[in-house]
Amino acid sequence: MPMLDVDGTSLYYNVKGKGIPIIFIHPPVLTHVNFKYQIKELSQKFKVITFDIRGHGRSQYSRRPITYPLIVEDIRHLLDHLEINKAFICGYSTGGSIVLEFLLAYADRSLGGIVISGMPEVKERHLKNKISLGIALAKAGAISVLALSISRSNSNTLGLFIKMFKEARKGDARNIEQYYRYSLHYNCTKQLGNIDLPILLAYGKEDQTFRYYAKLLHEKLPCNELKFIDHVQHQVPTKTSTDLNDLIKKFVYIHNGMNREETVSLQ
Repeated sequence: MPMLDVDGTSLYYNVKGKGIPIIFIHPPVLTHVNFKYQIKELSQKFKVITFDIRGHGRSQYSRRPITYPLIVEDIRHLLDHLEINKAFICGYSTGGSIVLEFLLAYADRSLGGIVISGMPEVKERHLKNKISLGIALAKAGAISVLALSISRSNSNTLGLFIKMFKEARKGDARNIEQYYRYSLHYNCTKQLGNIDLPILLAYGKEDQTFRYYAKLLHEKLPCNELKFIDHVQHQVPTKTSTDLNDLIKKFVYIHNGMNREETVSLQ
């Protein structure tokens, strides 16, 4: 099992495939398993890198509180360890906020960003309440309850649910609470104009809560394309993986300088 030591904390990571590197970032409670379908399909074309954030899944508990800057530094260490100069940074839900934070901190290490059902801040009441509930449950140590609920909502088969739940319940309640809490107060909206790298924004057309954030990012980011995927709500990576993976393929090829002939078969 590949592990990377970062300042005394062991991080689990996995690399599959060769070519243009894409690193994936999961939200609280969930783990690398959330990107099962991206690992399986996209690794046929690209180098797909997944990891478990500190205190999640197979990664060790972190004595340092979980913050987005800390996760960004862990990603940089992982890229250094893998001898990767630049990569596409992809995040789902709160992982999308970390994509934005990484692009702000390390534009020179980024080829571009992919934000899936993400947000630059938490402003809408329903989302605030949902994150606050996550904080309360993690503080109470109810990780199995969180793991059960979130794995169920994000899985599309019994096999995936079992695997997601098994890995999610390994998480440390303290670090999960910290991840939730930081996401509740994070806000980079005023800095979005400073990101001049290309960004793909992918959202479920039926995800009414996040439609506000999709439009906000689309308006504020200088270089982005916004795509709504039919017949899906928030859980885009697992519930509509084929459509998402097709969007990612097109985006990566186009913004990595590939010519039109090489992308036409993906359209």
